[in-house]
Order: sequence, then C-alpha cells, then structure tokens
Amino acid sequence: MKTGKLTGAKKNENRVELTFEEAVITIEVITENIVRVLNPCWKADYASIAIEKNVSIGTEFSFAEEKDKICIETSDLKLEVGDDFAFSFYDKSGKCLLSSYSGKRVIKETISEKTKKLLEAEGHKAAGGSKDYAVQVLFNRCGDEFFYGMGDKTGFLNKGGYAYENWNSDIPQLHNETMPALYKSIPFVMVKKTEGQPYGLFFDNTFHSYMDFGKENSSYFYYGADNGNLDFYFMTGDHLKDIVGKYTYLTGRAPMPQLWTLGYHQCRWGYENAEDIRKVAHLMRENHIPCESVQYDIDYMDGFRVFTWDEENYGPKGQLINELKQDGFKAVCIIDPGVKKDEGYFMYDEGIRNDYFAKDKDSEVYVNEVWPGDAVYPDFGREEVRKWWGDSHKILTDMGVQGIWNDMNEPASFRGPLPLDVQFHIGDRLTDHSEVHNVYGHFMSMGTYEGMKKITGKRPLVITRACYAGSQKYAAVWTGDNQSVWSHLRMLIPQLCNLGMSGFTIAGTDIGGFGGDSNAELMVRWVQAATFSTFFRNHCAKGQIMQEPWEFGEKVVRIYRKYVELHYRFLPYIYDLLHESQENGLPVMRPLVLNYDDDANTYELNDEYMVGENILVAPVVDQGVTKRMVYLPKGTWVDYWTKERYQGESYIIADAPIDTLPMYIKENSIIPMYENVQYVGEKAYDKLELLVAGKEAHYTHYQDNGEDFKYMDGEYNLYTFDWENGELKTNLVHEGYEKYKTVEVNVI
Repeated sequence: MKTGKLTGAKKNENRVELTFEEAVITIEVITENIVRVLNPCWKADYASIAIEKNVSIGTEFSFAEEKDKICIETSDLKLEVGDDFAFSFYDKSGKCLLSSYSGKRVIKETISEKTKKLLEAEGHKAAGGSKDYAVQVLFNRCGDEFFYGMGDKTGFLNKGGYAYENWNSDIPQLHNETMPALYKSIPFVMVKKTEGQPYGLFFDNTFHSYMDFGKENSSYFYYGADNGNLDFYFMTGDHLKDIVGKYTYLTGRAPMPQLWTLGYHQCRWGYENAEDIRKVAHLMRENHIPCESVQYDIDYMDGFRVFTWDEENYGPKGQLINELKQDGFKAVCIIDPGVKKDEGYFMYDEGIRNDYFAKDKDSEVYVNEVWPGDAVYPDFGREEVRKWWGDSHKILTDMGVQGIWNDMNEPASFRGPLPLDVQFHIGDRLTDHSEVHNVYGHFMSMGTYEGMKKITGKRPLVITRACYAGSQKYAAVWTGDNQSVWSHLRMLIPQLCNLGMSGFTIAGTDIGGFGGDSNAELMVRWVQAATFSTFFRNHCAKGQIMQEPWEFGEKVVRIYRKYVELHYRFLPYIYDLLHESQENGLPVMRPLVLNYDDDANTYELNDEYMVGENILVAPVVDQGVTKRMVYLPKGTWVDYWTKERYQGESYIIADAPIDTLPMYIKENSIIPMYENVQYVGEKAYDKLELLVAGKEAHYTHYQDNGEDFKYMDGEYNLYTFDWENGELKTNLVHEGYEKYKTVEVNVI
C-alpha cells in the first residue's frame, strides 16, 4: 500500500485529512483515547457493519504541522504521522505504545519446488510461501508483548507467536492450537507489554483478512486483507479492562438475557423423535439435575426444511412443546440458513417470488447443498430479507418455541465453498460473497433477534455459530463442533476468556465435546470447568455414544448434579455481572490478567479463570489429576469448600479429587446466591442469600423480572449491601420491582 511523501494536512471538526503523493488518509479522533485511521483504498463511503451508531464524541485535540510530520494530541494520547505513512502512537507521558514498522515484510518461500513435489507425492500437504496483501500494515514488535482477544481462535490465551485468518470456517475436524480460522471473525486484539499502558486494535474489514503476531518475523506483527479499506481503531487506557470497555463502546454490548437462558441445556444431534426428547426431559427431572431445555437439533424438521415440524416423528405441532412446558422445559430449536430448493415449499416459494435469494454471476439463484439437499441462501444483507426471515419465526413461536439456535451460517455448504463471486447485498448495494462471507451469520442473527423481539416482546435467546465483531448485540455464541478430547477441555478456558474480552459476554462450549466419544472422567471435569459459563449446554453428535450424565453411572450423576446446582446457586451473581457489563462491557468469565494486569504471573495463565472480581476457579483439565497447582493473585482467598484462607501472590497445591472443583472466594466480598430449583420459574426467587467473606465488604445487586424489557422503563430494583463488623446494612437505591421477602447472610 504505497502512500509516498506527506504533502498536506487539513483539520475538519474531529478529522484530520492527510494528503500523500499516492493516498489520502483520514485520522478521526473518536474520543480522547480512541483514534480511527482510515485509508479508503477500496471505498470512501463504506458504512461499518460492526459499529452501528455515531461513536464520535466532541473531543478537544491539538493539531500541529512540523517539517516532516504532523502531530495530533488529545489529553490521553498523541499520534505522529510522517512520509510513507510512518506513524507512532504515544501515551500521555510520551512513551511510545505502537509504531509502524519501517522495513518490509520478509516474504519467504518455505520450501523449494522439489521438496514440495516430494511432500505431495508422499500425501503431505505442502505449505506455500507468504505474500503481500492488497491491504496491509506492519507494526513494530518489541518482543515483550502479550496479545489477547480475537474471539474463540484455538490455542492459548496469549496469541503471540501465532498467525490467524478471519474467514468463517465450518471445520468438523479436530481443532488444534495452530488452526488459522474457525467459525467467527473478530479482528480485535489487545496488546499488553511488561511495562506501560495496554492498547487495542480493531480492524474493521469484513473481507478475508490475516493477523500475524510475530510468527512470520519476531521484529513485527501485521494485519493484511485481500480487499477493502485499511480501517482500524487504536484505543488505549490504564488497564486491559479499559480497552475492553472502549472496544465494546464501539461495537456494542450484549443486551440483558432472560434469566432462564443462563441455566442448563441438554442437547444431542440425534434425538430423532418425540419419545427421545420426552425421555431425556423425564430423566433430567428424575435425577434432579436442573435443566431449562432439551434442545431440538435438525431432526425435528420435516425433511430439514427450515420453519417446519416433523409431525410423523414428533407429533402434532406444539403438542410436545406444551407437554414439556408443564414441567418447566422451554423449547429451543435449530435453524439453518439453507432453504430447500423445493417448489411448493412455502419458504422457497416466497423467497423466489420476492427475489430474496443470493444469485450467481449470471444472475441465476445460486444453489449448493446442505442438510435438505439442494438449497438456496437468503440474501440477509438486505433489510427486507431479514424482516421476512425474522417474521417467519412466528411459525415456531406459535408452537411454543422460545429460543433460536442459528447453525451452518458461515455459510456452510456440502458441494464446496460458495464461490467468491456469488452475488449478495449489503443494504441496497450489490456486492459479492468475498465481502459478505464473514458477516453472513451476523446478518442472520440480526434478523432473528429483531424478529423474535417483535413477535414475543421478550429478550430473545439467539445462539449463533458464525459471527463478526459486534454480533454480541444480537446473539450468544458457542465454540462450535469441538471434540471429546482433553485438549479441547483445556482449550475451553482461553477460548471463552478471549471471547469474553472480545465482547461476547454470553458464550459456552459443548460440554463433553460434540464429536467423538466422551467418558466419565472427561464429562465430570468438563461440567466443572464450565460451571460458570454463561451458555451452559451439554451437546453431542449423532453416531457418538450418548452423553447425558446418567449414561456414565450414578457417581457421575451425583457429581454432575452438584455442579449444575452450583451454577444455579450463583445465577444472581452471574446476572449481576451481565447487568454491570451493560455499562463497562466486561465479561462474566475472565482471565486473571484482565483483573490483575500488573501481575506478570497472570499474563499466560491458561488453566484458571475468574468470575467477575470475587471468584477464582481452577479446573482440572488433565486426565488422572487429583492435585493441581493454583496461582492466587494479590489479596486473601478463601477455599469455597474447606474455608481455609490463603495469602495471594503465591502458588498453592490444591486437592482436587474427582468430585472437587478448586474455587476460591476473595476476602472482603459479598456474593448473592439463590436457592436451588429444577428450573428458573419453578418457584419465585423471593429469598436472597449473601455469601460473605471477610470483615468488611460492599456489593451492588440488581433484580428484575428476568424476561422482558420493562427494566428499561424502571421496573427493577438496585440494592447496595454493606457488611461491617458482623452487621449488614441494606439500601434500596432504586425500587421498581417486587422486593425479596428475606435476605440471609452466610459468613465464611
């Protein structure tokens, strides 16, 4: 991307337009600590999909032209730009945080043609060399950076030394730590150095893009894309939490969920009739394992036609759903984007009649294959198509469906990937699959969310596999088709923590693994590790052994029940954290580095996590382990089970027999808890229990009806609790909802 010499600069309100010999680049001051850099090398009037509102705040900044550079300075940061678009960002003390790399990429051919032919003859996949991209920027790497974010990319918490691609991909094979891409594209990274302020970079480009954090060369890291603009946001703050807050300020924050959606869900691709569903629901209650839904995978549809019901195998529409509703079960069903090509099928006929489907380069409706066979793809980038799709959910809600699970929306296809020249729209603008691919699932979730909200008036549960930055405004996520292997259990923590720091506060993994055969020990350790995840579901695939807890014997049922009940006990704490995230964007499940980014022991801690500020969880993620080392950060920590106290900034050896999840409560904290129920709504939550650790503590607690949007009109309660010298002081800061009948204190 050539720019040449800087020839001029002009300030216009919150923008500075820089003129180079071969480019015009705009610097936009969003806030005192967020700056946008735009090189419109593709399209000057491009409207962001991730950022849907005007985020610019009137911010005072100075602008100065010097001999060979321009300087832009706010109260919190400074940017200098010179010839060839050489730039540097500084913090308010003048320390350089990030600068462009002055050299060129070291483009290497990794193997010779001779070696390549030999490897291919042996059946090996030969790696090709690297290349320059149409859109590209290189940054200096000092060597002491730690990289976080990027959604649920595989591997470890710190992404330094790895390279990734943003290209939503349906990959059923075993996910290993070096996989470049999975189902989601979230081109956001936070960088923490051993000294100095952290910063974040969000690259707002939906085309196939590439992010290398020092794998290619230890001297730099880079962003590249096949097309689109160079459009990135630089943000800084005193702590990593500040960066999460600023990123979610830009791309939006997940709305409050219905309370029941945070409970436990059971699922299998392979419940093939009403009796299968009915049996699982019955055994959940018989074994006293709390459960909100037995979810419907693709088998419930008539010939895999979306928005239909297989009455032959599942009974009359609505009958099974209403039957199970009497015992507290809510219906959640899967919906794929592929519409069966079938004249006489209402969704196909309506889509054809209204010209709602994507077309090939010859303007014919594009056809590929998914579960129903030949299928066509709705053009979700168009508002009228999203409305049609969203309104179609009334067919399901009329049967009693309460939650929607969007799958196969990368979009997946069985006859090879969709060609890049398949024609789609973004709004009224005609474009192609190369631009739309990474936001196809985003647009589908948007249409689903808006449709369900309009139809039901309640907070929609939309779960999606594929998404883009900003999709957290419309959908919860899970990490896709994982496997029943210990390496995928180990990956749960960094994946969910990085998703949380990337804006997705409601996220989970398939407990026990989707593909492959699980076993008793793996199931127990998985449900323990996932106890505080905000999407809490056991799911597995057809053709694998059954994965309901009773399939592994009474001991597993007993332990499994213990941790599902524990999840329900802590629901008000989880709900409080989600309420707080409306203001700060912070996730429920956090890596320790997010809370303690001044403690180098936390920077690459892959096997522990925190729940908010007050709970530390250290799951066992290796087979046969009954003791494990746990790092406790600054403070005093209380073992939840034994009540033993430990001083922080130290390592301890924790006992972890098969029925024990090591977890610790931070001294001087209050944590709200509910009584156990078999499902949310079984009885009123009219009693609040406060778990108190320490002699002094303060806590703010939020309460509403957990269903609709009335809280936005003031129908909620906000309490503050202060614990001092054995006495609890309660203050109802805002009263707009039915109060608790009793509040009890349980002192550790």
